[in-house]
Amino acid sequence: MGNNTRRSFFSKVSAIAAMVTSARLFAQQAPDASTGAPAPALNTNKDAPRRSGGEHHIQEGIYYISGTGANDGYPKEDHVLVSDPFEKHVTRTMEALKKSVERAGSSMDNILHLQVFLCLPLADGISMPTGKSRFDAHKAQYDALNKIYGTYFSPGKAPSRACMALEWIPGDSLIEIVGSAKVTNPPAPVADK
Repeated sequence: MGNNTRRSFFSKVSAIAAMVTSARLFAQQAPDASTGAPAPALNTNKDAPRRSGGEHHIQEGIYYISGTGANDGYPKEDHVLVSDPFEKHVTRTMEALKKSVERAGSSMDNILHLQVFLCLPLADGISMPTGKSRFDAHKAQYDALNKIYGTYFSPGKAPSRACMALEWIPGDSLIEIVGSAKVTNPPAPVADK
């Protein structure tokens, strides 16, 4: 099996694994039909992610992070671009993650598990590396991620983590984080208007 075929295969397997894991998590988050009570929702405000689809939410004391990227919680005029340094993407994503878990009544040290997705810049004028240079580019991203990632957790408190390289992430972010955290100080319920 050639290198490109193997990489393509593992890229597809990673994408499928991410979809299956997300589907299983989503299925586990369904509200209990016997109580008739809806699942508690987290208040969304101007700092909430701007993507359509699944939102972060709390279910049975666990905060599910449905996807946080480098532009989440930032106004459109302050968005980073794929051409910006990868370290800036990581720092902004980790800051957005930190704000998000704290708003949910948790902390970085109470995160249970994270899945981190990385991609190389894919834009006009940016050449995509091939062969060993592509591997080296992903390895450089992984090393940069680890250097910044570790600063957000107390010693010995970093959660379990999976890290995958993908071809593309929606939006202009080069990193996306999905995960869960234990809620230790739940936010007050939001009153309906």
